[in-house]
Amino acid sequence: MAFHHISVMPEETVNGLMTNLSGTYVDCTLGGAGHSLRIAKRLSENGRLIGIDQDESAIEAATQRLREAKEKGEITCSFDVVKSNFSALENILQETGANEIDGILFDLGVSSHQLDTADRGFSYMQDAPLDMRMDRSADFSAYDVVNTYDVAELTRIFKEYGEERWAKRIAEFIVDYRKSKPVETTGELVDIIKKAIPAAVRKNNRDNGGGHPAKRVFQAIRIEVNDELGILENAFRTAVKHLKPGGRIAIITFHSLEDRIAKTVLKDLAKGCICPPRLPVCMCHHKPEVKLIGKAAAATKDELAENSRSKSAKLRIAEKLDTEKDSYGKEWK
Repeated sequence: MAFHHISVMPEETVNGLMTNLSGTYVDCTLGGAGHSLRIAKRLSENGRLIGIDQDESAIEAATQRLREAKEKGEITCSFDVVKSNFSALENILQETGANEIDGILFDLGVSSHQLDTADRGFSYMQDAPLDMRMDRSADFSAYDVVNTYDVAELTRIFKEYGEERWAKRIAEFIVDYRKSKPVETTGELVDIIKKAIPAAVRKNNRDNGGGHPAKRVFQAIRIEVNDELGILENAFRTAVKHLKPGGRIAIITFHSLEDRIAKTVLKDLAKGCICPPRLPVCMCHHKPEVKLIGKAAAATKDELAENSRSKSAKLRIAEKLDTEKDSYGKEWK
């Protein structure tokens, strides 16, 4: 199956991210190179692109597209493709000799290709083995979560990562099902979830245009398998640390949990004085590291009509400040 993924807010993202056409840019979620190819086409021959992804299918597809674009003369910059998780960003930047960068992009969540490829087990719409690994070489999968976690552990992730109202009841139904046999497929899991949620609730949700009853649970399991939330804060802070003054970070999120972390980290990095309000003079000498560029952006109506998966997307952009040139004082507050 060919790698297919429609990048969300591509022009808005690249326009907001790029400030130096001869700079070095890092795409931490390379995917099929949708954003990366747009970045590369704008870069001069002195520019550099580094693409990171943990999915082997994405690595192969992106590498091929970038090479073809290079051969056709559509891009003139240099590029490197790295198979890794962006949780290792510090090491990746050191190993590629890119300690100072001009821009960095995080396009979070699962790709269209991963959702549409049935045997990856990400989709509740297709029956497949329970998997959900973004890195298929990893040992830990959705099968392990569903078949080894106890009621308390399952309830926790369904509540925290899926914000699922019926978390405990679904967890109990899963554990009860396991008494006779393991849960082996996405289809089995969907059936268990449907049985756990009262029929009246499912009908009311369906009548009011609500999502699939398994959506939140599948999201929660996927996040647990890939530690999607646990790696975000450190990755964002590492990215900002390596930005040159004037360089930018762009983060695209697809659900409230991701966005909350992105918003909180960027807001914290944008703080100036953190002294107690009662102090008449700043004593902390704390300087903001970034300035926020506008408010969180959402997909346009035209994009929503073409790509329904952009519905929940939010784009946040911040720019690295030159703290060496600025003075201390309350003006930072």
